[in-house]
Amino acid sequence: MQKIIIASDSFKDSLDAPAVCAAIHRGIQKVLPRAQIQEIPLGDGGEGTARLLTRIKQAEWIPTKVEDPLGRPIHAGYGWNATERTAYLDMAEASGLQHLSSKERDPFLSSTFGFGQLLKQVLLKSPQKILIGIGGSATSEGGIGMATALGYQFIDKNGKKLTPNGANLSKIEHIFPPDQHPVPANCSISILCDVNNPLYGPQGAAPVFAEQKGATPGQIKELDKGLKNLAEMIQRDLNINVHQLAGGGAAGGLGAGLVAFANAELRPGIDCILEMVDFQNFIQHADVLITGEGKLDAQTGGGKLIQGICRKAALEKVPVIALCGSLQASPEEIQGIGLQAAFSILSGPMSLTQALPQTSQMLEETAEHLFRVISLTKA
Repeated sequence: MQKIIIASDSFKDSLDAPAVCAAIHRGIQKVLPRAQIQEIPLGDGGEGTARLLTRIKQAEWIPTKVEDPLGRPIHAGYGWNATERTAYLDMAEASGLQHLSSKERDPFLSSTFGFGQLLKQVLLKSPQKILIGIGGSATSEGGIGMATALGYQFIDKNGKKLTPNGANLSKIEHIFPPDQHPVPANCSISILCDVNNPLYGPQGAAPVFAEQKGATPGQIKELDKGLKNLAEMIQRDLNINVHQLAGGGAAGGLGAGLVAFANAELRPGIDCILEMVDFQNFIQHADVLITGEGKLDAQTGGGKLIQGICRKAALEKVPVIALCGSLQASPEEIQGIGLQAAFSILSGPMSLTQALPQTSQMLEETAEHLFRVISLTKA
């Protein structure tokens, strides 16, 4: 075996994509020290995507101060490519779930206002292009916090401005845009999105994603009702239809919010990133490709990173094997994704709290075991 590609996403709350690739590399090298091993850290629009793109394009990372999902001051940042006048943002830098403890997670209270502050600072640099990763959100308010930071006003039936959070979605009676649109006509905004869920309904932002952000069953119903109301107000006051927008429910409805309030366009995150790294060229003549994800389940086949990798690898007839923390996909689902095989790295029964600190070691050990078996078949 001469050429091995390692192309992995991050393992959430544990290792970023470069660290995942490095751990797998170490394991393979113990078995095949002379093999040509190429690492390609990747993302699909989730947290860490902006830093990844900044690194790929050798751009500048600019630190700044914004508010977290509950309005507290935090340090965040964005990538800036001055040559191409392109900015790389993650909504999670400001409004991500990682900023809140488990007890603080409440999508009735959390807001994307801090992300709006980040976007506003980027717009001051007169970019021609902005790429935004929207995974990992702590919010479910349709982007009204972001819009408020950009100058929009959300008014209740008494004519009072509403605090932009999930609890107030159903109270919106009017949307007043700023006098001048916050995004210039010569600036294009692409949303790197890895889901196709609509803004509201059975597969919408609240029923599918709000529980992991701390919502109770009662709150999920109210949030879904509120997001539908938001869509109705957007159509009436802004003449923009986001009702059944595929991907509109991403990041608690921020996908729809960016389309409505920032003239943004939803794009499959993985396709954009694979294009930027010239992935197809890298994997030519490879013997095998190793990828990874924190949890591999039925959703992996719905536009996630691994499915995109498999699609590209199939064009070059390169088999793909996945390593993951939690393996919850059936053999049929694994095959449907396009994988040759998938393996959990867990060395035994353990809680998530126990597993996270051992992720690097378990990735390395699993990669070593895997390639000892592969070496036997090649003998």
